[in-house]
Amino acid sequence: MAEEKKKLWSRRPSPAWVGPVWFIGWLFTVGYAHLVWWQILLALIVWPYFLGRAVGG
Repeated sequence: MAEEKKKLWSRRPSPAWVGPVWFIGWLFTVGYAHLVWWQILLALIVWPYFLGRAVGG
């Protein structure tokens, strides 16, 4: 008797957590580095690139 194992998750998990994690990390970076307004705008553009390079391999 081969019993079929039930799947705990019938669908793939949603990557909905990525946006909030990115935003929290960006706010932490801005606050930790004590950036001024023009550096904050630059960080908004540059930070995702470096994060993607670090996480993506």
